Amino acid sequence: MAIRRVRVPQPESTAPDRPTDVRTASSPANFLPFASYTSVTGVHTSLLAFTALFLPRTSVSFLTDLYPWQSKHTPIASDEPHRALRLLTENPTRTVAWMCVGAIVVQTWWASWLRGWMIEERTRGMAEGNAAEQTKQKLQRKHWDDLRLAAFGNAILTTLVVSTIYYILLVLFGAPIASHPLETSALALLLSLLTSFTSAYVLSPPSLRADSEALVSRLTWIRLFAELSPRTPIERAIVYPAAGTLIGCWSGAIPLGLDWERPWQAWPLPPAYAPSHSSPMHTWYPT
Repeated sequence: MAIRRVRVPQPESTAPDRPTDVRTASSPANFLPFASYTSVTGVHTSLLAFTALFLPRTSVSFLTDLYPWQSKHTPIASDEPHRALRLLTENPTRTVAWMCVGAIVVQTWWASWLRGWMIEERTRGMAEGNAAEQTKQKLQRKHWDDLRLAAFGNAILTTLVVSTIYYILLVLFGAPIASHPLETSALALLLSLLTSFTSAYVLSPPSLRADSEALVSRLTWIRLFAELSPRTPIERAIVYPAAGTLIGCWSGAIPLGLDWERPWQAWPLPPAYAPSHSSPMHTWYPT
């Protein structure tokens, strides 16, 4: 006798679908307040241009003329610069020094915004959790806010250390050793402010401690500045301007070898102005 197989219909499952791991523009890994970032970046670019083109020409910048050790550019017969250009080129040390003063103010303001966005990115995943997670988020934000002054001090110390390294590299690349030490030091400090200050303030400088937090910090710095592999918009906003600064400084040294004998070719004006303009332009490519 043949046995007939009867197919029993399976009941439809009423369980909700499992959430898929799809990253969207609002996920923590891709978090970026586009409207705020665009407005802050525009102000940051304008302020850096002001510190490079207008601050060294203001009346307050002439206070540095009280110091006799500064070298001035000696004009020649073919020099007929505009008055604005003359104010920028007649004393390269004063010009780059005031660019550094303006850069430390502007970069501190810019790094504060990036640090706030980074904290919001890290705590964004806890915002929709239970009450315990939200309380933990508030405590973490308060802890990070209390460390602002310590982070600023560590960033300043890191900037000074990196400026010393830049000074040695500039000398190795052909900067004058004995004749223009102040100009070279000012350029090294400017490069350090545009490359290392923001990253040290936002990420905290790398440490040689043996704990897991220091290890993660070192690996992050290696990934960003050795491998050039930023993963989030905030990291790209840190790495791209730093890379643009170094590329701009290297390209700005090209006019120094031209035999034009123009006042704007005085050391270290071309390598100082090129990164001041190329660095803010790279902040527009975070996404």
